[in-house]
Amino acid sequence: MKPSSTRPRRKKRIMRVKVCRFCENRIKVMDFKDADMLRRFQTEKGRILPRRITGTCFVHQKMLAQAVKRARELALVL
Repeated sequence: MKPSSTRPRRKKRIMRVKVCRFCENRIKVMDFKDADMLRRFQTEKGRILPRRITGTCFVHQKMLAQAVKRARELALVL
């Protein structure tokens, strides 16, 4: 006989499929002057959130990173 373990079983998490917000809205060009939109994709310290967290596609993540970097240079965001 096996001794019973005292550890509780872990619940399986159901992962929701993340969809790129920019693809849904058919955005072709990202505007670096839209600071409110860019802040949603940054942490409190100003770091850009990764794709696995935001759910953006590769193309839009590249555009987003470039827009954030340009906005930082002009001091529109942190």
